[in-house]
Formats: sequence, C-alpha cells, structure tokens
Amino acid sequence: MSSSTDPLPYVFPKWIDRIGFRYVNPWMRQLAPALPGYAVVVHTGRKSGKRYETPVCVFRKGNVMAVVLLHGETDWARNVIAAGRAILRHRRTTASLRDPRIIRPREAATDVPRLARLGNRIAGILVFRID
Repeated sequence: MSSSTDPLPYVFPKWIDRIGFRYVNPWMRQLAPALPGYAVVVHTGRKSGKRYETPVCVFRKGNVMAVVLLHGETDWARNVIAAGRAILRHRRTTASLRDPRIIRPREAATDVPRLARLGNRIAGILVFRID
C-alpha cells in the first residue's frame, strides 16, 4: 500500500507531457469546452498568481466531477489543491468547483463517477464538488 507522500504514478512518458503542453494544449483550450467529456479548468498559479487554463477529460456523477491524473500530480492539480477551488468551462457553461482532493490509486469510493474509478485502478484522480 502506498503512503500519501508517495508520488502519483505517471502512465505516460515525460516526453508526451512536453509535446502535449507545447502543441496539443493550445488547440484543446479552444476545443475542449465544446467537446463531450472534455472541459477547461481555470485556476491560479500558487506561486505566480497567474491565471491558467488547462484542458482536461472530465467525468461527472451528480455534483461530483473527477479528472483522472494520468500524468501524475501536475502543477495544475497542485494549484487547484492550494487554492481550494477552480472554475470549469464545459459545454458553453461555467461552473464553480470546490473542495478539491486527490484520491490515490485504488482508493476511490462509490461517490466518484464510474469511469473515473476505472482510471483509478492505475492512476490518481482529482475530485471536486460542483456548486
């Protein structure tokens, strides 16, 4: 069993992260809010105070929204945890997200969306409540 201080596993190699950050994310920031299953998380840098927009794949169950962290505990996830809130742009709407928490691999409960629980078999997930 892993402890809460162990880093979250990376499913993809680091070079995929670099390509995604540089080439894929700029396109996805524009497309994600209109695509089914995708959204943009708007958050503030915990050190810089700068506004960031991160495209993500989201899963929803009632007022719970989850993101599978296939790239480990990324800067955007740390920013959201530090702020305790974020904004989600999804399907031409904006929602406030609160109470973010990271769930370690294989520890998700039934309140988490089913597809996110499946991803939780190999990766951590970031879970929010929607206002």
